[in-house]
This record gives sequence, structure tokens and C-alpha cells, in this order.
Amino acid sequence: MLNNLPDHWDLETDLVAIGSGIGGLSAAITAAQQGASAIVLERAPQLGGVTALSMGEVWVPGNRHARALGVEDSVENGFHYLQRLAMGYGDELAMLNLAAHANPVYEHFSSTIGLQLTAIEACPDYYYGHCDFAVARGRLLEPVPFAGESLGEWQGRTRVSPQVPYGMTHADIDAGGGTANMLHWNYEIMGERLGRDERCLGPGLAAYFVKGAIDLGIPLYTDTCAEELIADGERVIGVRAVRDGKDIYIKANRGVVVAVSSYERNPELNKTLSQQLDIGSMVFSSVDGANFRLAGPLGAQVARVPDITSMCFHVPGEEDDEGQPLWRPTLPFIGQPHVIVVNREGKRFGNEAFYRDFYYQVDRINGGDQTHPNFPCWVVMDSQAREKYPFGSVMPGQELPEGLGVKADSIAELAEKTGVNAAQLQATVSSFNAGAERGEDPEFGRGTHPWSVWMCGDPNHQPNGNLGPLEKGPFYAVELRRMGGSAIPAAGLLTDQHCRSVGWDRQPIPGLYAAGNSVARMETGAVMQSGISNVRGMVHGYLAALHALGKPSELLPETVRRLGL
Repeated sequence: MLNNLPDHWDLETDLVAIGSGIGGLSAAITAAQQGASAIVLERAPQLGGVTALSMGEVWVPGNRHARALGVEDSVENGFHYLQRLAMGYGDELAMLNLAAHANPVYEHFSSTIGLQLTAIEACPDYYYGHCDFAVARGRLLEPVPFAGESLGEWQGRTRVSPQVPYGMTHADIDAGGGTANMLHWNYEIMGERLGRDERCLGPGLAAYFVKGAIDLGIPLYTDTCAEELIADGERVIGVRAVRDGKDIYIKANRGVVVAVSSYERNPELNKTLSQQLDIGSMVFSSVDGANFRLAGPLGAQVARVPDITSMCFHVPGEEDDEGQPLWRPTLPFIGQPHVIVVNREGKRFGNEAFYRDFYYQVDRINGGDQTHPNFPCWVVMDSQAREKYPFGSVMPGQELPEGLGVKADSIAELAEKTGVNAAQLQATVSSFNAGAERGEDPEFGRGTHPWSVWMCGDPNHQPNGNLGPLEKGPFYAVELRRMGGSAIPAAGLLTDQHCRSVGWDRQPIPGLYAAGNSVARMETGAVMQSGISNVRGMVHGYLAALHALGKPSELLPETVRRLGL
């Protein structure tokens, strides 16, 4: 065990939470609710972490909102659904731990900090229609709009997102016909909410937890980078952080919770841990693998599960709040009618409307000729798509900005301009069109997941909200770039049921805990689903704080006995 005691302490508390997303904040809040002291260290100038960049979904099996909708659901069904997602790559006790705690922890924060969530009534599980343990609606919850002015001095220092329409709830978006029908949204509601700073989606979810910490008087230190964990040879007892260029030594009497998200902005870790090359990212620069830097010297074990490489594009001139290119994820757009994605051979290579299928194909390696056959790749769309649907921030009817893509009067000319195999592209479009007219995709099954229509389809388009022929010129092509998973990583710290970081001997490292995207995804294994990242952070932080204070949850063994597992 590391022994690096300083000669003095500048601050002393019971629990230090490193990171101000839902994981770190839920840990600090829980500690304070148990009568302990806690502080939060945030490297960035704003609070909220990656939680604030999300769509604010929280996956909770067996919740009261689902029951009110008449949905029959349970912890057991949620557990079996996670087993299906994992495909054998996860850990079944971790899956059960999450399924068992999701609803009680949600209800705890609902009753103690005023967390208000409601069901996203139109949203099914990813595999509804393909898995007996999936539900049509009710598991995915979203925040009720949050009044930003209630944050007081922290209002401007709590993160919002340039990537999500946080003036709208999912219910508002669905009422307007989904992402594909953005022109039909109620912009009066959006304007009113933005004017009053009422935050929805991820910014709203993060704000509820920031407010909970503020109300409990928890010190929140921004622009404070945790550089090193301090141990006494037996346990982790503190943190060395840097603030205003000076070292601060913080003693943690009960424990330290590492909740710093993942490593998506670290190119070397992307390559070595996720096997991802030259990716764009929608997250901020501090998401660079600090969990490994902090826990590594203590011998913390790292685990990895299969993961995808997402895709994105950049609209020229758009920048994030750090002055870097603002990368737009393709997920909401490539499953729309009259749109396909092809590789350099002019072939489709997956179900564009279901990213957990499609993105697994992006980095496939052809061992025979040592190529990535599906990268580079291009979005191909016709004028019907451009007339009806948005593409990132480019609204229907607008021309693609110069530098975003190419335009041609025919498919053959489009192939020539992109360097794609012309004969094969014409054959691909012809084959796709024949199926799309019938509402079918015999090759890849696009449009067979109800979630796909909800996420990126046009519910008003018949006979299939994800399928429409490409037949009206001019035609357009946009080259795509690889993108990370919005800080949802392939690799993370391995933890036990109490969210204690464990060493390579699988023994807990005393005093060291981890939460959220800093933790290996043993609950989901091969396949992630929306809403699970946020509930993981909330549950992990809660469990870590309880254990650090000597009050560990007993719900997992009770659930094992109850279900006879």
C-alpha cells in the first residue's frame, strides 16, 4: 500500500467526492444526510459533469411511474434484461445490485432532495420487441423542468449543454414528432423555459443534485484538480489537489470517492483501452482518465467490456465552450427515412437506426488485407431528407454549409465526388429502395426496433418510420468521423457491491471508492442502454457513501435470497 503522508493537512472532512456529476454529488449528499461532512472537488470551472451533457434519462426498473401507466415491471425483470444486454461479458451480481437499488435510491433522493422525475411515456427499452424482459415504456425517466434560478450564485456555474435542447422535455419532443420533425416542435415553450432558465434533460438532472448539495451546505470546489490520492500504508486517507496553482492537502477520515468520468479526451487511452483511433468527442477536456491516474498507484484493478465506436460530423464554424470543434453525433439523423450510410465500396454495413448494431461495425478489421472496410464512411441522403428533416444544426430546407458535404444531381456523380465505388453505390441504393418502399430492410433489419422509431425515425412516415427510398435529386453525402461514446467507456475501475475499488488480488482497497463512468461497466457488459449511465452514477455514489460511513446497504444479499439466486 502506498504511504505518502504530507507534513500537514489544509482541510479535513469525512468524505471527499472527486467529480461533480451525478456520481460524486450523490456520494457527497448521502454522506451529509448521514450526519457526516463531505466536500466535492471539481476540476472544471462548472459543476454538473458529463451528467449535464446527457439527455437526462434514468433507467429504473419497477418504478412507481411505470405502475401508474399500467406497466408490469420488477427488479427481477430488470436484472434479466441486463443479463441480455451483457451477453456474458458482465458480472451478474453487479447487474442485480444495480437493478435492486435503482428504484430505492431514486425514491431516496426524491424524498430527501426533491428530485423530480417522470416517465418518458413514448420511450421503450432498446430491445423491446426482441427481448421478453424489455418493456414498452416506463423504465426510462426524465427530470421535471428545474428552476435554474434556485441555484443562486451557482446558477451560472452549473453546466448546461450545447448538444441537447435543454429547454424541452422528452415529452415535448415526442409531442412534436421527435427529432426528425424538429420544425414542428413547440418553440414557444422552449423560449419560455430558456427565458426563465428552466432546465430539462441532462442539465436539469445535474441541477437537481447540485441544488441538493447546496441545500446541505456541502463545500463545492471548482477549478480544483485532484492530483494524487494520499494513503498511510494501510488505507486511502486523503487527496492532494491543486487550486490556483497551489497544492491543497485534504484529509478524508472515512473515504474518497473517485467519480471523474472516463478517459475520452485522452487519445492514448482511447487507443490502448478502447481500441479507438482519432476520435472526436462531445465532452470537455477534463475527461482524460483521471480515475486511472488517481487509483493506479494504489494497485486498483481495471476491467474492460466490448464497446462501440460512435460516429459524428462537424458543421463548419461550430465550436464548444472550450473553443474546440463541436462534434455532432450522427445517432439522431442516420436512421431517418431517405438516408443510408455506406463505406468506400458503396455498401451499407449495418442497421443505421440502431446504433448498438451499426457502431459495432465501424472499426471491424479485415484481417486479410489489414484494413477497416467500413471506415471511412459517408451519410448519403436525397432531397426528400433535406426537405423534411434536420441534419445536426442544419434545418430542413437549408443547404449544407460549405465544407460539410458534397452535392450531386445523380448517385453516380455523388460517388465520383466522394471516391466511393459508383456501380456498387447505385446497386446499394436500388436494393435499399426496393425494401424501403415496402417498409422492410431484409439485409439489416432496420426499423424493427420500436426504440429506433422513437429515437431517430419519423413516426408520421409510412409504412416504416425508419425507412424511405433515396430517389429524388439532388443527392448529398457527408463524410463521418469516429466519435467516443459520450464518456461512456469500455474500461474502468473494478469495484465490489459497495463500490469499493478492488486491487488485482480482488480485495477492496480500504478507503477508496469509485462511481459512475469511472467504474467498469460490469452491469451492462457488451451493450449499454440510455439511462443506465445516470442511474449507475446515482446508485454508486449512494452505496459508496453508506459503506464509507459504516452503514453498508444489505439490499443485494436480501434480493439474492428473495429471488432464490
